[in-house]
Amino acid sequence: MSALAGVQIQPSFATIRKAQKFLPKYFAPTRLVAAPFLSQVAGRNVYLKLETELPTGSFKVRGAFYALAQRMKRETVREVIASSTGNHGAAVAYAAKEFGVAARIFMPANGNPVKRGRIQALGATIEESGGSDLASAFELAAEYAKQPGVYFMNDATDLDLPAGPATIACEILRQLPTASAMVVPMGDTALIRGMAAAAKQFAPQARMIGVQAERAPAYYLSWKAGKVVGTETCDTIADGLATRTPEEANVRDVRQLVDDLVLVSEEEMLRAIGTLLLEEHVVAEPAGAASTAALLKSREGWGDCPVLVVSGANVSREVLRRALQVL
Repeated sequence: MSALAGVQIQPSFATIRKAQKFLPKYFAPTRLVAAPFLSQVAGRNVYLKLETELPTGSFKVRGAFYALAQRMKRETVREVIASSTGNHGAAVAYAAKEFGVAARIFMPANGNPVKRGRIQALGATIEESGGSDLASAFELAAEYAKQPGVYFMNDATDLDLPAGPATIACEILRQLPTASAMVVPMGDTALIRGMAAAAKQFAPQARMIGVQAERAPAYYLSWKAGKVVGTETCDTIADGLATRTPEEANVRDVRQLVDDLVLVSEEEMLRAIGTLLLEEHVVAEPAGAASTAALLKSREGWGDCPVLVVSGANVSREVLRRALQVL
């Protein structure tokens, strides 16, 4: 059983408000823009929430900044560490640099070169695990975290972190009060859990739609079954969605907060990357394009004004070439 079983991990109203006041000290709200081509295709007013505009090119800095700041208030942090396929690691490295602490990121072998480069440029130490997915990197990080003064910021289980991404929903509702649905990529679920917790408190009429990769469907399967269902592999081009070992508490919250889940294929994400680039002039990595892939595939019950969260832009050249070839 997970150590978080029975623990309340949804951010509260007060915590979300606290994050709303804290994060603007470091970066401005991201833009919400109309998507003319997607609106025409979908027959409704589609909007894009451009989390790609944040430092390190993904939404992850919201949670990393807030979580590290809260931890540093409670105890001395000598070094902050993370296990990551890339975007969370870059966000932790960026926050660590801002707050003046050392950072160490544990990554799977053969990770996204764009994301690895960002982490290195930010001065964090990279420890590469022998495995091809996040499980082995997590094990190394958990062992390293036993040292005094080391804060392991695990974005799947950290209790402070979801308040950061919760502010995305708050921004959307301020920018577009009529938003009928928020379509959100799902990896470790911190993004959708934070956003959904905020949306359910401030605009319960807005539907929360999660999107997972067909080749990494652990949370989708768990949501359907009502219990934790792991998968043997999570071999997908969307490294930001590559999760195969769900947390019990996260499954519980996703079932409580999320209205529907959609699975998208590798080709559908590639097609969505190309569509965003050529038609909407937006750069997205596979996970960041997953919400667009879901719109192009299935949009029943999303209402007249769905918002697609473009969660990250750190796409490799190889994937970008593949995306343009499938159009």
